[in-house]
Amino acid sequence: MSDPDNTPTGGKQDWEGFREVDRAIAENRLTSYTWKKIWADPWERRGIYLFAALFLAFVVYVIIYDGLI
Repeated sequence: MSDPDNTPTGGKQDWEGFREVDRAIAENRLTSYTWKKIWADPWERRGIYLFAALFLAFVVYVIIYDGLI
């Protein structure tokens, strides 16, 4: 018996925009692919820097406020 979920569709559509994502999923490297794409985008990179700076500022605030220094 064949599983209907595993059978290929009748029409052969080539999703060129998703070819690299499909390959990443097949090779189990989707996280690496996502981080590389995020790092390549200048706005996303600025977002990462902003998040890191805010997180670091929060950690410093908590350390100072609790009197750990």
